Amino acid sequence: MKTENLIGYQYKGGKKTFKAIDPASDKELDGDFHIASQEDVDEALTLAENAFASYRYLDKKAKATFLRNIAEEITNLGDELIERAIAESGLPQGRLQGERGRTTSQLNMFADLVEEGSWVEATIDSAQPNRQPAPRADIRKMLVPVGPVVIFGASNFPLAFSVAGGDTASALAAGCTVVVKAHPAHPGTSALVGEAIKKAAERNNLPEGVFSMLYDDGYAVGEALVNHPKTKTVTFTGSYRGGTALVKLAQEREHPIPVFAEMGSINPTILLPEALENRYQEIAEQYAASITLGAGQFCTNPGLLIAIKSPVTDKFKQALGEAIEKVASSTMLTPGISKNYSNLFEEMLQEQGVSMIGTSANINREKANQARPVVAEVSASSFIVNPKLREEVFGPYSLLVTADYEVQLQQVVDALHGQLTASVVADEGDLKKYKDLIQGLVNIAGRVILNNVPTGVEVIPSMQHGGPFPATTDGRFTSVGTGAIKRFARPVAWQNWSNDLLPDELKDGNPLEIWRMVDHKWTKE
Repeated sequence: MKTENLIGYQYKGGKKTFKAIDPASDKELDGDFHIASQEDVDEALTLAENAFASYRYLDKKAKATFLRNIAEEITNLGDELIERAIAESGLPQGRLQGERGRTTSQLNMFADLVEEGSWVEATIDSAQPNRQPAPRADIRKMLVPVGPVVIFGASNFPLAFSVAGGDTASALAAGCTVVVKAHPAHPGTSALVGEAIKKAAERNNLPEGVFSMLYDDGYAVGEALVNHPKTKTVTFTGSYRGGTALVKLAQEREHPIPVFAEMGSINPTILLPEALENRYQEIAEQYAASITLGAGQFCTNPGLLIAIKSPVTDKFKQALGEAIEKVASSTMLTPGISKNYSNLFEEMLQEQGVSMIGTSANINREKANQARPVVAEVSASSFIVNPKLREEVFGPYSLLVTADYEVQLQQVVDALHGQLTASVVADEGDLKKYKDLIQGLVNIAGRVILNNVPTGVEVIPSMQHGGPFPATTDGRFTSVGTGAIKRFARPVAWQNWSNDLLPDELKDGNPLEIWRMVDHKWTKE
């Protein structure tokens, strides 16, 4: 495993090292990964700040080429990348091949966005020198990049939410330089992808510091990165505890900065009576597959099912339990995640009124860190008064809450905090009868789903992957789709400047041929 120290493009570290662990066997993998020092953090962010001075002004076509070249270099890694990712994550080959495709696709998507150019939201309000009682100056506005960005790689997506994932792609697209804190669960995968970005940067003659990566097997490097005065924005995907800790650090700085943290969600699904009556078996099988997909290690895992007590709900419950029993166990991402999952679902089963509906009877004893799928149930009255039951259990676990009557169904929803998703399983009669309940889901979730499972996040402009706190720290933004770029930009207005001194996006004649709002009308000259 190649692990050179390449500060500015990949990583640098001190004498202390750590190794990756194969979660399926609990054995160490080859390769020593050097833990970064405070000096390394300073150097990476100084290089990032210096590189930002020129990279922010890089021509949009050159920036798009850079992003496409990153995608090409990742593809060129071939089987070596997939094999290392399998060894470090325990995820199957097909899943990781799909994730690689998603990673390269979103890089190309942001390349297209940058090349098209309208994301900067350029607006022009021309001068009105003859306006009474006072003339109006010429004012023009657009989004500009914020500066060096620190990105924390996620544990559950070694590629798509990691070194060259959506956060890095959108930050580079915005014109920001990037320092990645690689996730310790997949350092070898990170090294390979970091090398791909390095090659793409060199192909485009970009300054050292446009991208850097640092390693740590704990928290010290991450804290140093967030505290560093040159850091302008932070992104994080992980636990509520980790996300809120970073937010606290960022707010206590002399100059506070935003932390865009995705911190988990139980993604409630409301199962309405007519739909259950007509297709309870189909729904049970569909949700058993969604709950256990990827060993339940998705932030959109349907961790909460809500229904009204009835004979057909009992049939659904039995069908769901039988479907879960047939699901084979899967390897979890790390020994720590596996242990935490087991502890959490055992704790949930000890809570007042909670009982087991079903669990897998097919556990692979030959592999380590196997996730045991579990579905449980509790009454709505117990759920409403117990905040513990509203916490995320990261893994293949879901809780069915049964309400005694329709008003109690609404009370369960009212007890929920912010979510990434909220789903409704309904037929035509349900949609009419429960209209107010369904419409109210917009208040708690970033994505509202009808008759589909929440797992599976499309990387497209219309996607909203973010929701009210505590699902994320700022529900106005998304971490997936073209809108993700707005986390790394801020609006600036130019007042009374001559055309030659304005950014190209704001000049008369629109030399970049992008859509702009000119005197309250959209135009593309």
